[in-house]
Amino acid sequence: MNSFVLFSLFILCMNFNFRVTKHCIMCVINNTWEQRKLSDIAIKIITKNQAVQYTETLTNSAEYGIINQRDFFDKDISNTENINGYYIVKPNDYIYNPRISTLAPVGPINRNKLKRTGVMSPLYTIFRVQASIALLFLDWYFASTVWHKYMLMNGDSGARADRISIKDSTFFDMPIMIPKNIDESVLIGKTLESFNDYITLHQ
Repeated sequence: MNSFVLFSLFILCMNFNFRVTKHCIMCVINNTWEQRKLSDIAIKIITKNQAVQYTETLTNSAEYGIINQRDFFDKDISNTENINGYYIVKPNDYIYNPRISTLAPVGPINRNKLKRTGVMSPLYTIFRVQASIALLFLDWYFASTVWHKYMLMNGDSGARADRISIKDSTFFDMPIMIPKNIDESVLIGKTLESFNDYITLHQ
């Protein structure tokens, strides 16, 4: 069985909380995969909306992904007077929300798929990946639980039990297993997307 099929099944199993053996995982990553740090493939975005050129405030929902803040809260939390210190989020930027929940026990990481630029609170960690990284692959990687252990071991809920506190340097040291061949990454992403569409259609 091809490694992309194995990994696809692996991610699906992780999402549905099935047990996946270490042997199965090693079959996926053997020889054709490599471990990289998040900092090797992505940069943190810290560009602020100082000129208030963008006014749409976005939020990162564990259930809905990146959406307009007003759609999520039914009201505006931010306004034009306080968003000059917010970070600019471009299409395909990734956002980590440290707020934990049942759906996201270490907080969700989602990609801005809205095809428009907005702003987000500095409470979020925003990063942009290299063009050589398959976005759909990363979408499903972060939709799985494979990176949760690292966050639990290196993060701290601190004074607020509803949030994970983790230093930027530690966050970007997060290990990411990726195929050496981008074509394989693309194939994995498309396969998982097809699986998900099929499951959604037949629910």
